[in-house]
Amino acid sequence: MLPESLTLIRPAPMVVLLDDDAALRLALTFSLEIEGYRVESCATGEELVARDLPDRDACLVLDYRLSGMSGLDVLQTLRDRKVSLPAILITSNPTPGVRARAARLQAQLVEKPLLGDLLLGHIHRILPL
Repeated sequence: MLPESLTLIRPAPMVVLLDDDAALRLALTFSLEIEGYRVESCATGEELVARDLPDRDACLVLDYRLSGMSGLDVLQTLRDRKVSLPAILITSNPTPGVRARAARLQAQLVEKPLLGDLLLGHIHRILPL
């Protein structure tokens, strides 16, 4: 039994970030960690689908345009494996087909350029600190 003075601290929520742009990955990781999130980042879709992911207290932030698997292909693979983490897809100029597929896979869409706190606002709604 723990003494009353010892409180359990819940680990910070995790953002799993997928983007092949190293500079953007680093900038987003820095920004999210300052906000209080834990961040795991991947450069390729193949790297992300090979990882063990948490069941809860996490969300996915996936770039759509990648070499190899697209962000939506990654999300489809994860959904097929019953990974139900909330997802945000970041892309520029999404076609109606991309919008429809993102909606079917239950991914929120955030358009690039990532101006202001738009992405962070979406993450805060999904994973309040």
